[in-house]
Amino acid sequence: MGERGGPVRGEDGIGVGTAEEWSEHAACRAADPEELFVEGAAQSRAKAVCAGCVVRTECLAYALDHRIEHGVWGGMTERERRALLRRRPTVTSWRKLLEAARTEHARQARLGDDERSAATG
Repeated sequence: MGERGGPVRGEDGIGVGTAEEWSEHAACRAADPEELFVEGAAQSRAKAVCAGCVVRTECLAYALDHRIEHGVWGGMTERERRALLRRRPTVTSWRKLLEAARTEHARQARLGDDERSAATG
């Protein structure tokens, strides 16, 4: 989620507008909200909706930063989010943490691609 309405980038790197607009790009927009606020085995189906979502990271960060207690957000159930919050009680901005992790993951992937190209090239 972009800070104070700043730009947001989806997992594929595309810009998705401001923090207030990320939800417009969510895969679950077409889903019945009742399907995302379920319990038990039905949560697996709800999590599957998130699998290819371009704003999954923004969604998860929003739920964690706002301590949303119900539903599947960013591919995590409420139980999974509570456990994550307990494991990392000192995190003050999940948005910043998750964006930094995504940036580092993309950097590592580029380095790996460069190494593979050099080895075959």
